[in-house]
Amino acid sequence: MTWLSDLFANCQQWLFESAVQPLVYAVGLGGWVEDAFDATGWLLVGLIQIALLIAIIGPLQRWRPAEPVVDRRAIRTDVVYTLIHRLGLFRLVMFFALQPLFDDGLGLLRGAGWGTLHLDELWPGVTDVPWVALAMYLVVLDFVEYLIHRGQHRFDWWWGLHSLHHSQRQMTMWSDNRNHLLDDVIHDTIIVLVAQLIGVAPGQFIAIVAFTQLSESLQHANLRLGFGAIGERLWVSPRFHRVHHSIGIGHESAGPQTLGGHNFGVLLPWWDMLFRTVNFAPRYDPTGIRDQVEPDAQGRLRDYGRGFWSQQWRGLQRLVGRG
Repeated sequence: MTWLSDLFANCQQWLFESAVQPLVYAVGLGGWVEDAFDATGWLLVGLIQIALLIAIIGPLQRWRPAEPVVDRRAIRTDVVYTLIHRLGLFRLVMFFALQPLFDDGLGLLRGAGWGTLHLDELWPGVTDVPWVALAMYLVVLDFVEYLIHRGQHRFDWWWGLHSLHHSQRQMTMWSDNRNHLLDDVIHDTIIVLVAQLIGVAPGQFIAIVAFTQLSESLQHANLRLGFGAIGERLWVSPRFHRVHHSIGIGHESAGPQTLGGHNFGVLLPWWDMLFRTVNFAPRYDPTGIRDQVEPDAQGRLRDYGRGFWSQQWRGLQRLVGRG
């Protein structure tokens, strides 16, 4: 892990000095140099992820697709979402808009006696081993991700935002970041606060987020791939997650149009197995939401929008019950 972190640090330093730092000074933001250096780390992670998507997951999709590609416009919109998130544009807006609130909130929690709990100090000699600590934090944050995901499918207002993610009927490796921006703000706020409170170091947090995002890109790929009887119970596969996006299965339970569903796990299927939301059926169904394909009593289908801005606007309308 040491050589890998050193390589990343050297690449981050090179990218910062050759491209980011000159730009920061050129636009008159010299006082933000330290923050710009941190942002360069996220930019580098995003560039590496996009390279891996194109070089590895893309060929896998073409080798063994789960369905034919019939809507390239929908895929191009998902590429826009991916670039906004993976290249740090969303995090940049989050930083300027919400960082003061994060700082104030954490200050209040610590002032009230809720100090940071360093999980890697619970078992000296074991949990302070770098890879053990990283694995432990990954499991804890994955459980939080599962709870968030259950909430997105449990509460009507939250589903109004999250349903944008499920409205993609041409799912590919680019679909992971197809989310309403307000949904992402809520999600990231919870994850950042939990990570701070349990003592995840900045470098560990970047590694966990990068690894999680790559795994999610594979899960959303247009790829007919499962991990076998044992593997399916150890890690979320493209087949496992596609069931979560299946029309009438992944976002419904206990009857038509009843919020709920199956396979909410982000990395680990353990939580679905524990809370009985798992569905291991070996199936590759069409993806989307029932009200996109089945008319309501008035004969209407719900429109979730085609382009980025229309999707964001319709999400806000659904949030307030008008879309």
